[in-house]
Amino acid sequence: MARGLTFERAVIREFTGTAGATFVALFAILLTTQLIRLLSQAAGGKLVSEAVVALLGFGAMTHLPILLSLTVFIAVLLTLSRSYRDSEMAVWFSSGLPLTAWVRPVLKFALPLVTAIAALSLILSPWAQSKSVEYRQRMDTRDDVARVSPGAFKESASGERVFFVEASASGAAGQDGSVKNIFISSMQHGRLGVMVSTSGYTESLPNGDRFVVLVNGRRYEGTPGSAEYRVMEFERYAVRIETKEARGIEVTTKNTPTWELQQRGRAGMGELLWRIGMPLAALNLALLAIPLSFVNPRAGRTNNLILALLAYMLYSNLLSVSQAWVAQGRLRFEIGWWLVHVAMFLTLILLFFKRLSVFSWVKLRK
Repeated sequence: MARGLTFERAVIREFTGTAGATFVALFAILLTTQLIRLLSQAAGGKLVSEAVVALLGFGAMTHLPILLSLTVFIAVLLTLSRSYRDSEMAVWFSSGLPLTAWVRPVLKFALPLVTAIAALSLILSPWAQSKSVEYRQRMDTRDDVARVSPGAFKESASGERVFFVEASASGAAGQDGSVKNIFISSMQHGRLGVMVSTSGYTESLPNGDRFVVLVNGRRYEGTPGSAEYRVMEFERYAVRIETKEARGIEVTTKNTPTWELQQRGRAGMGELLWRIGMPLAALNLALLAIPLSFVNPRAGRTNNLILALLAYMLYSNLLSVSQAWVAQGRLRFEIGWWLVHVAMFLTLILLFFKRLSVFSWVKLRK
């Protein structure tokens, strides 16, 4: 009894340490790739810079179920593979512990993470998707000046104006602070008007209309292709800020709450299959890592890792295919949600029998 407890504590402790290091590495990779994508969108004017941090958090929460599934699989695989390479596994086997003895500590380690994956997949990830869409649309429906970022040209919602603000004197552009070196280009009645000013500010009227006021500037007006232009100097020039009507959140299967997916038809049932499949796949992968972790020093140390990578890719692709088939009506949901997981569980049992038969043959030979 004491030997069994010592064995479980040692294995679970190593699982936890490996999982922590693996999660940090995977999470850093996720944040880096997401940050690069969001910064490229912000640089291209498709996204305001102040939205990057919020969308980065929502995106990370959305991908956490997959990240934790990989963490569980890699942690068990690397820990047991190291035990094989360092001959610790041979010591455990010689003391009378079979390969199936690893199932219990793996389950004790994996079940809390599988529970977290289920909560993320069924509740938190759809919520994060919904908040991300809502936040993006709130940024898109801001008025023209609020969309301006200092140092970048921004087009108005109607496409008839182009704004440029070199710097913000205090606060963000378009808020209560004033701005410096303003450029506004507009097209009205076939004539191009360009206003430039060294300073300006925003002003709100009692009826709710908002204006950006340019101070001590010039207006150039003319027809494109013609040499006739008018130049006017002004002390104060007010340009009405266009507002964009707020729209409702664009509802998709990704941001629909789990309990409402049945109302989304076949596509909703396909998404439900994926969300249910994430914790089931994580549990299967944790157990699948036990037979896949076998390392034969004579055959090389990376063969089992390649096989494990192929098994994970196969599992993930089969889950995606079953989701697509349910969404297309080619497979019933009542069959699709368990078919892939049962097939992988049977593969898991076959791999266990194969490893157990090999170890039994080695013992008889000795």
